[in-house]
Amino acid sequence: MTLNAALVKSTVVAARGGLLFGFDTAVIAGTTAALTRFYGLTSAGLGLTVSIALWGTVIGALSASIPGDRYGRRDSLRVMATFYLVSALGCAFAFSWSSLVVFRFIGGLAIGGSSVLGPMYIAEIAPAKWRGRLVGFFQFNVVAGILLAYLSNYVIGLQGLGADEWRWKLGIAAVPAAQFFATLFVIPRSPRWLVQKGGTEDARAVLELIGEEDVNSALKEMQAAVEIERLYGQERLFSSRNRLPVFLAVSIAMFNQLSGINAILYYLNDIFARAGFSKVSGDKQAVAIGLTNLIFTMLAMSVIDKVGRRVLLIAGSIGLAASLGGVAVIFWTGTHEALLVWLLIGFIASFAFSQGAVIWVYLAEVFPTAVRAKGQSLGSSTHWIMNALISWAFPIVAEHSKPAPFAFFSAMMVVQLFVVLAVYPETKGVTLEDMERKLALGH
Repeated sequence: MTLNAALVKSTVVAARGGLLFGFDTAVIAGTTAALTRFYGLTSAGLGLTVSIALWGTVIGALSASIPGDRYGRRDSLRVMATFYLVSALGCAFAFSWSSLVVFRFIGGLAIGGSSVLGPMYIAEIAPAKWRGRLVGFFQFNVVAGILLAYLSNYVIGLQGLGADEWRWKLGIAAVPAAQFFATLFVIPRSPRWLVQKGGTEDARAVLELIGEEDVNSALKEMQAAVEIERLYGQERLFSSRNRLPVFLAVSIAMFNQLSGINAILYYLNDIFARAGFSKVSGDKQAVAIGLTNLIFTMLAMSVIDKVGRRVLLIAGSIGLAASLGGVAVIFWTGTHEALLVWLLIGFIASFAFSQGAVIWVYLAEVFPTAVRAKGQSLGSSTHWIMNALISWAFPIVAEHSKPAPFAFFSAMMVVQLFVVLAVYPETKGVTLEDMERKLALGH
């Protein structure tokens, strides 16, 4: 099966939720000082303003499986697009601090929901040999959205907009949000979801549209997978049959954040300041980090279906452990501070090449269709809860010991290396139905 226009269009549209995910996550970094002045925020108030979206992502990720299973992945993404649009416009025209917090929370719901539904939709529509690259395109969009947010903040900051500058920085996301909503009306439903709901002929039409070479065989595989699920009755996520998929989802999500990626990105300027750098250009530095992230995400996408998910995770674990260990040594000894920039770039590159590229692909692959939405929600919400906890704990621990958090993150990446080697199955080139059968037989 080759890529055709309908398959590419469906992937690009669904992945646009990732673009907004990345943009909304990163854009707040350029507004914190202005918001503090405008609303007279205390440090606690600023912390709530920043973190409220993060807690919204947890709730969005946990609850996305409900509409995803009932109304379908595509139609539920339309709800997320609406949330993105309402959040952007609400933040731009916020009439009080409390209203700003509410609209940022709504944006968090959209981020959490789209982090579940976008990769799941792409995984269910993609052929096995292309699935890693196509689902990886969601992560590419997340990274591109982060870079776009940094660039947008930089450009808007040059316009001399005065006290209303932060409104433009937060509100500009309404443009891609509106585009995302409109384009979701020109892509089909997931064929696997349609088969699950009894819409076999509709699924046949979708498979023909996206260029499936053997439609009858694909439909039989999907129907057989549905029959297996029916034999198990009302499928429960936390069952003995799903023990391995649940472990894989929770562990990869936890290790993703135990690398320290979000804590380090959130506190990057503080890290450099603690190393003795007198002044760092925040916007330009962020763009450089964003470019590194983008380049190595693209590199990982180009090889993920060739070398496999496990190989990327193994290589990344080694690179992450080494770079984080180097940062810890610099803070421990107080020497070689000039190497800090390069070690952090190496850290970002290692993360983008491994965990960053693999997590959303793997979460979308390892669960049976009947519980895929619930499983994706479990993995995504674990990711966001760990993000919130580690980001909260990082400055507290670093205040008492500069090297301690980096030494901890490095040790966790060593643990990840051994867990991946011992437990993680390779999923490249395996259809979702074959993966479901193999995991069931393994049980």
